[in-house]
Amino acid sequence: MEEQILYEDNHLLVINKKVGQLVQGDKTGDEPLLDSIKNFIKIRDHKPGNVFLGLVHRIDRPTSGLVIYAKTSKALSRLTQMVKNREIRKTYWAVVAKEMIPQSQRLVHYLKKNEKNNKAIVFTKLTDGAKESILTYQIIKTLDNYLLLEIDLETGRHHQIRAQLSKIGVPIKGDLKYGASRSNPDGGINLHARRLEFIHPVTKENIIITAPVPQNDAIWRACE
Repeated sequence: MEEQILYEDNHLLVINKKVGQLVQGDKTGDEPLLDSIKNFIKIRDHKPGNVFLGLVHRIDRPTSGLVIYAKTSKALSRLTQMVKNREIRKTYWAVVAKEMIPQSQRLVHYLKKNEKNNKAIVFTKLTDGAKESILTYQIIKTLDNYLLLEIDLETGRHHQIRAQLSKIGVPIKGDLKYGASRSNPDGGINLHARRLEFIHPVTKENIIITAPVPQNDAIWRACE
């Protein structure tokens, strides 16, 4: 756990999530990171009582990268509000098939969650029940068979990056749910929450955190 923590102070903790780790509990019953980190802090800091830890935002289980947890209720309420106000800048890396797409592009779609199959349906125009979803990508590296995209999220919708990239014909490597041709050996997808930038909710410092890519993946290593 220690090696996954990239930033920590009295108010918050930022972790580099591995592929397959659960951010919070779900119907699988697998232990979520929330509980693992609480147990880790309890033992490390010799805390007799319960450890407070609040989840600020989520990333999907097959995705890797940065997740923020709050260590105090004050930090949690402020950070949650910052997420709502889009005051936390999130940058992702995605590996996609080498297709002819523009060097950079701002994508605007409308996404609606299908609860039955836990998938986002993408519309190109305003549709009842669908939410506006905006991201900007640019190609930052070209490999033999893949492109590395850097993505800035303007909105944070369910499966947004996965669904929007699939809609323009470049599903993320390993993402069978959104049209990739085959799965990755670890069951994950090549989507990585690479960088976070925000004003600290208590100290007001400008915080920038960058997460190394998963080192067990040769394609990721070639990207970094």
